[in-house]
Parts: sequence; C-alpha cells; structure tokens
Amino acid sequence: MKKKGYTIAGLGVLVVASVVAGLILAARMNITTVTRATETKIWSEKPAAGQTQDASSPQAYVPASFAPLVNKVKGAVVNISTTKIIKTNPQMQQMGPMGEQFKQFFGPHFFEQFMGPQGAPQEYKEHALGSGFIINKDGYILTNNHVIAGMTDIRVITDNGDQYTAKIVGADPQTDLALLKVTPKKPLDVAYLGDSSKVEVGDWVVVIGNPFGLDHTVTAGIISAKGRRLSSSNYDQFLQTDAAINRGNSGGPVFNLNGEVIGISTAIIAPSIGQGIGFAIPINVAKTIIPQLIEHGKVVRGWLGVYIQNITPDLAEAFHLKRDQKGAVVTKVVQDGPAYKAGVKQGDVIIKFDGKDVKSADDLPWIVSNTPIGSKVNVEILRQGKERTIKVTVGELPSKTEVASTAAPKEENVSEKKLGITVTNITPDVQREYNLQADKGVVVANVAEGSPADMAGIEKGDIIKQVNQKDINTVADYSKILAPVKKGEMVSLLISRGNANIYVAMTAE
Repeated sequence: MKKKGYTIAGLGVLVVASVVAGLILAARMNITTVTRATETKIWSEKPAAGQTQDASSPQAYVPASFAPLVNKVKGAVVNISTTKIIKTNPQMQQMGPMGEQFKQFFGPHFFEQFMGPQGAPQEYKEHALGSGFIINKDGYILTNNHVIAGMTDIRVITDNGDQYTAKIVGADPQTDLALLKVTPKKPLDVAYLGDSSKVEVGDWVVVIGNPFGLDHTVTAGIISAKGRRLSSSNYDQFLQTDAAINRGNSGGPVFNLNGEVIGISTAIIAPSIGQGIGFAIPINVAKTIIPQLIEHGKVVRGWLGVYIQNITPDLAEAFHLKRDQKGAVVTKVVQDGPAYKAGVKQGDVIIKFDGKDVKSADDLPWIVSNTPIGSKVNVEILRQGKERTIKVTVGELPSKTEVASTAAPKEENVSEKKLGITVTNITPDVQREYNLQADKGVVVANVAEGSPADMAGIEKGDIIKQVNQKDINTVADYSKILAPVKKGEMVSLLISRGNANIYVAMTAE
C-alpha cells in the first residue's frame, strides 16, 4: 500500500497504516464547507459485548482478559485484498525507478526522442492489503479510502475464510473513508457503532486488523489523546492511541470495552521516528457521511465562503474583546459567496452557528458540516465588539472562485516607526518583484530587526489589508489609520501571505 505523509510538530513525517494511495486533504485556512444532512441509517448502535468501561468496576481499569470481547467482535472484521493494473513500457522498466523520474523531468516523449520507439506497453499487477469491518448484515463494509482508491479488483475475506468480490458504494478522500458492498452467502456478523464523542483519554481500546498480511491480529492500549490534527485539513479530529497499528491495519476497527467501534485505524508515526503512536478516525465522522455515500457515492458539500482563524489573547485585546473570548475570526470573505451575500465581513468573530457555540476555528467546519445545504441559519457574530445576528443561506461549494480586481494606485513608500515596517503601494512592478496576484492593500518592503512587527512574525512581501479592522488600499490609508495610535497601544493587522489571510497583533512603540 502506498505511503501517505503528514507533518506534526516534533514528530516528523507520518505515514498511512498501509501502502496504498494517500489521502488528499483540504487546506485548513481554506473555505469552510458543509455537508447535506440525510436520514438514511444502515448501522446498529446496540452494544456487541457485555463489558463496560464503568469506572466503578476494577476490571474497567485493568481487564483480566480481552478474549471475551475479541471473540464477540472479531467476526465482523474483514481483510481487504486489492489489485491495480500498472501499465509501463520496456525501456522505462529497464531503467527502474529512474525511468519515471526521467519521464517527469523531460516529458512524456523522452523515450521516443532519445531511445527510439517504446514497443508495446506492458502490464503488471500491484497488490495491496488493508482492513475493514461489516456494519450491516446486507454486506456494507467500512474502510479507508486510501485502501481502495484506484484499485481495479477488491476482495473481502471474512474471519471464517469466506471470500467476496466487493464493489465501491462511495468514497470520500477528504475524510479518508470508503463504503464497500458485498453480496453475502449467509448472514454476516456485524460491528456495532459507538459514540466517539463519549471517548475519554485513558479509555481502553482494542484494535483488530491485517497488519503486514497477518490476518485478524489483535492489539490493545488506551486512547492517548483526542482531536489530533495531523495536517491542515478541516476534517482532522483523530483519536490517538498507543495500541499497536501498522501497515495493513488501515480501515480496521478500534473497539471500546463495550464492543462498539469508536474509531477507524488510519495513520501511524513512521517507525524510524517513533512507535506506539497510531491514529484513528472517530466513528461519528463516518456516521455523518455514510448516508451520503449510499445516496450519492460521494459527500456533497455545501459552502459558507469564509476563511477563518483562532483568536489569540493579543488579537482579542486588539479587537477590544475579552482576552478569553471564544470564536472564529473571519480573515477573508469570498466575493459573492453565501457569507458575502449575507453581510459577513473580515474581522467578524463568529461565536455561534445555527444555535451551536463556536469555541474555535476548529469547531466551525464540523458544526457547519451537519447543516443541510440551502437551509437558512442564524450566525451570531461580534463586530467591533458588538453582538449581532446575520441570517445566512448555506450554498454549494463552487469549483472555482473568482475575485474581482481593480487598478493599482500610484507607487509610494512610507516608513512606520511605531511598528517597525516600511510599506509600499501595489504597482505592476511591485507585483512582479514579489510575485503577487493581489492589487489591494500595501506590501511590506522592509521589517526592522527586533521591531514589534518583527516579533509578531511579519515578513517582507506580506500584504497588509487591514489596520485595526479598517480596510486599506494605499499607504496613505495605512498612515492615516496609524497616526493616532500611541505608544503601548495594541494594533491589529490583517496580513495576506500566499493564499492565506491571518490577523496578527502587536504593541506600538
């Protein structure tokens, strides 16, 4: 199975617990999306085992044996064997791994131009293994998308040795989940789905899967952490466990002591870096998308049309909010998107969406994801420290968003000692120099070492779009807004860097 990379501070590269195609993830700073709700439900939530994790029971802390639990749930766990047809040519095959690199570097016609005709293409089969579990007696099986993505033949092997050819009902690369379907010869054992929102750090868990092709391997451990983000995706909320997870475990179930599935094994820390750290998708994530996979074969996501970030204490002070204020700061509103049409603006702090509290920027995508497309919801915001409610109609995510542009103003430079930066207007020459697409705001031409801006992380080439939540288009606007600021006062800037917008705060000198 192919490797998948993640980055996590202090730990290095993550790889997927299999060797198949990697998960494609959306940028965390990207547009918030939503999922259309549906009532379809094909799984059962009845506990499969008689054990509990009641703290009053000594066995809840140190089980005497996991055998009774394993014997009751293992029948629902399956091995997944996949095959993909790879087409190549003799010349590239002779060159080994370098062949593909030459092709990518010199172009697809490299071999014809420099090595003569390719000859007839050759095919070979690539095999891989993964895990999954049955969630319905009719033969629905849940696994990871990266286990089955791009595969031409998918075979499911049950605990008793029965083999089935599976078809893909639907898949969602964003959450790395896929739903398969087999036609059972007889009633199948079913894994009951639990509630991952009730999982606590320190809870015992049991993992069953197919690591390295060793079918129905059982490992046990505890939940080490919740809500882990391993990438910039809006959808990362992994459960971390020290139960052994290895390549081939991908798509397999993580059980609690009630015999309920509370997670799906997905990723591990690279063995060369660390061991005993595995990650699982919370089962509640799967519950929200399974109905859509059955109905559409994919997840249909709607669109709010905002970029967001968390509130820091300094930013709260600069926005004249309480230092412990919760919510998500809007750093960008996509023109003509649902939020734009409803009147949401940059600098607004979203504190509630459809009656649900937004405690951080991590919460909003998940809250919105369970909101039906086309529904009209109340969005409670703070604007300039004052609460107001805006009604937004949730839309559907477009394939491309265009941002209108205007003519650039006359070039002018200004040095601002209060913050320690020099800014310039955006002109065609400046756009070429800094490789910019934007034509609104001012560009940071220099940052004084040790200045407030330097300490706040401002860099040369950053675009300043707002000062103290006021839009600026020229250096004249910039200077006018900063003129009354006194030493010791907090100043907020809306910075654009690459494709991301972010608010930063600093104390004026």
